[in-house]
Amino acid sequence: MDPILDMLSKYWGFDALRPLQEEAIRCNLAGRDSLLVMPTGGGKSLTYQLPPLVAESLDVVVSPLVALMKDQVDGLREAGISAVAFDGGLTGSERAKIRAELEEGVHRLLFVSPEMLLGGSLIGFIRTLSVRAVAIDEAHCISQWGHDFRPEYRQLAALRDLLPGVSIHACTATATPRVREDIVRQLRLRDPEIMVGSFDRPNLTYRIRPRENRKKQLLEEVRRHAGEAVIIYALSRRDTEQISEGLQASGVSAAHYHAGLDRRERSRVHDAFAREQLDVVVATVAFGMGIDRSNVRAVIHASMPRSVEHFQQETGRAGRDGDPAECVLLHSFADVKRWQNLAERSFNEAMSVTDDPEQLRAAFESQESLLQDMNGLATGAVCRHRALVEYFGQDYPSENCGSCDVCLGEVDLLEDSTTVARKILSCVARVDGRFGVQHVADVLTGATTDMVRRCGHDQLSTYGLLSGFSKSAVSNLIHQLLGQGRLSRSSGDRPVVQLNAMSSPLLRGEVEVSLLRPRATVDRKASKVEEAAWEDVDRALFEYLRGIRKTIADEIGKPPYVVFPDTTLRALAKHRPASDETLRFIRGVGETKRRRYGTRFLAALDDWSREHGGGRDVGLAAP
Repeated sequence: MDPILDMLSKYWGFDALRPLQEEAIRCNLAGRDSLLVMPTGGGKSLTYQLPPLVAESLDVVVSPLVALMKDQVDGLREAGISAVAFDGGLTGSERAKIRAELEEGVHRLLFVSPEMLLGGSLIGFIRTLSVRAVAIDEAHCISQWGHDFRPEYRQLAALRDLLPGVSIHACTATATPRVREDIVRQLRLRDPEIMVGSFDRPNLTYRIRPRENRKKQLLEEVRRHAGEAVIIYALSRRDTEQISEGLQASGVSAAHYHAGLDRRERSRVHDAFAREQLDVVVATVAFGMGIDRSNVRAVIHASMPRSVEHFQQETGRAGRDGDPAECVLLHSFADVKRWQNLAERSFNEAMSVTDDPEQLRAAFESQESLLQDMNGLATGAVCRHRALVEYFGQDYPSENCGSCDVCLGEVDLLEDSTTVARKILSCVARVDGRFGVQHVADVLTGATTDMVRRCGHDQLSTYGLLSGFSKSAVSNLIHQLLGQGRLSRSSGDRPVVQLNAMSSPLLRGEVEVSLLRPRATVDRKASKVEEAAWEDVDRALFEYLRGIRKTIADEIGKPPYVVFPDTTLRALAKHRPASDETLRFIRGVGETKRRRYGTRFLAALDDWSREHGGGRDVGLAAP
């Protein structure tokens, strides 16, 4: 038997690799440098976890966050693989114990942060060991052109000289062609094999909604996923706290998470979420990279991310187990201005102390470009899967993804979009570009507010031109035109809507535009992936097995997904194995876990069958 497949079956309970996984693993075992770009949920970690088992070697994994290392080590140990993390929270005796174990060859994987690896004596110790390969996770952090540049990652360039005979394998979930080139150059990879997987995540359903009442919309989304894991991303620390408090006041068990919390509180929230004691976390991006919970069923953006790369990576936290999950973005043009203000403030502060203003200016302009790309995606009316895949330079062959609001028919184009747009621009011109979105919407809908009457705007030719629309709908249409660049908005605390160079061709009838029709309510439809995933699965039995898993997880002090992922529970609820022999056929049940937990789950299936009936070994055959 192929030793790669042997280890895969023994420790992970899988019988086949995805094509790019196999290519990356064989490249690793051949000792050739590589760059692997594989979206979150694509099985990227397996490409550096499996090779040392085949080679019977020690490999080093560089990872940016202690929490992420801890989760991976817990999962590996539960599968029967010896791995260890070396971090700053260890005591002197714990460090000495780990060093002794590494010298004795006890471990196959050593996880470490860039700072810990190169900031002290550890690298000197590692040079005395027989390290075969170094994997650098989240490798995009080394590039200033990436969306999450971290200066400490630049130190990793020294590995080429410090470990000259060791192959280096860079891994990331998201990188444009420009970032890929920078990663290769910065890490000084030698003739690397560059492997880029599909950026499509077909199990995710993307929905983009105009943000009108944030508290109400978030509560509706969270309640749709009651009892399931949900991450809500917010733009600022204050936002996370306000949203979390609002959800708690409505009876939702939620917590906030951001870098401003002390380490103990961050650990408490992280562990509660990982162990399924908490289902809703409202967080800044500080939370995303530190969680390895595979059964997150929804990622909700309460505000727009600052780049498509951030959006792709953060939504990638949903459905990592391969099961259907939902990604919702509540979009507002106000978020664009907030990001621009933050970037400008940071740029001005940095310019006062930098010795390389040109590089700083280039980075600032790059951030603005990334922001506009994200806003363009959020305001577009094309398939969300197609937009994401094509952004990263790949083709999307399907005409209808069946897994986004556009392709599911939850949004549609507004008839006479160009005529409506010209009416809006005409109104902006009539009020002399001196008023904000809400006032322009009042004029267009024929509102009788004090401000409208006091300014005499109820006498304008554009007054009431869109009286057939609600004020919120017209506000949404104005924001769409802002997002498309057909209108501009001034800076400052009280921004006003103004015409610009792109307004004139539209007003003259030289170009046409497309606008999405605002909807008061949305008839949500199940995606094709969601329907297929639950076919012939007893949902009640699935929930019963979740309870069994939670009990076991509490007993061993580990997160439930470390016991079995949801995909495995779904397979158990569908096929209902009746013996140890047929349990082997369930995907995700490796040899170690079958010995540890097989009897408990088989007994649970016996109890369920006695009470509820139903067949056993459905679709399974004993060897």
